[in-house]
Amino acid sequence: MKKIRLGLMGFGLIGRQLYQLATERDDVEIAVVSDIGAPDILHHLLMHEMRDDECRLVGNRLEHDRFATRMLRTDQPHEVPWDAFGVDAVVDATARFRSQTHMRAHLDNGAKRVLLSTLPLDAIDRLVVPGVNDADARASDRMVSAGSASTTAMALVLKVLSDPFAIALASMTSVHAYTSDQSLQDYAGADYRRSRSGAENIIPNTTEAPRWVEVVLPKLAGKLDGYALNVPVQKGSLLDLNVVFDDPKIGAKEVNDAMIDAADRLPNLIAVAQDPIVSSDVIGSRQSVLFDLRGTMKAGKRMVKALAWHESRGHASRILDVLTLYASIDAARGTAAQQGARR
Repeated sequence: MKKIRLGLMGFGLIGRQLYQLATERDDVEIAVVSDIGAPDILHHLLMHEMRDDECRLVGNRLEHDRFATRMLRTDQPHEVPWDAFGVDAVVDATARFRSQTHMRAHLDNGAKRVLLSTLPLDAIDRLVVPGVNDADARASDRMVSAGSASTTAMALVLKVLSDPFAIALASMTSVHAYTSDQSLQDYAGADYRRSRSGAENIIPNTTEAPRWVEVVLPKLAGKLDGYALNVPVQKGSLLDLNVVFDDPKIGAKEVNDAMIDAADRLPNLIAVAQDPIVSSDVIGSRQSVLFDLRGTMKAGKRMVKALAWHESRGHASRILDVLTLYASIDAARGTAAQQGARR
């Protein structure tokens, strides 16, 4: 399979983590980065997470031993000439341009496929959560989402538990580190609560995760709900999940055993923690779920409460998983077409 030439729009935390992960691989190269920030400042931020000798800014190019990346200072999807750089796919990591119209602009400018790093605003070709619905991906998918860290964590845990056990309903609270779109001081924003300082407050918030988990796990449709709490922690988030099972015999041991088995089968996606960890202990985790075995407890006759940690680097890793999944599908289709032409 040929190397994937990737374009990035947005060089915030997820974008920089995607760049770092790509430097460790032979199958992905970052061809171009589009961001509103000045290239020298973006390089400066990147160097806080990489060694100074790993990546150099030369003019308008980031240079690494594995690949060179053109830096563009643009603001909107329609401003980026992706076809000029021969990219195979674009990851929109801005969390701003989530509509079908924005994704279409990337495609119209030469991207062969566009992948959102977060949840979409409206209907797209596919939401893919590795370990949950990989088999649904099709070569014809052009507008794709890799979900969000909270969505993936919730979907993975519920997939693991709903395979052997019947789930009556589940609710989640996403205890989430504050994000770059939150103000650090009180500042008039889109709504009352998100106008308060993210560095000083626990801020109740809505989450789209349960609705999209029902899309990738249709057998749980109508059974999921939840909300979010943005908390004054910079990195490391927690999924507080309450699951009501049909069978009252399902308790903490059965849930923990199922997650331990899943971690053995899917070590790149799920890990388990025996230790009494806290949020800073999960920073840098490349799994999408770090299941807290100490946090599992039976509540009432049929409900089990569980805790699952996650971090943004795990989500960046899943974005690359989705990209390589589609690259393998495209390669297989190309091979099949060549074989058909020879017949």
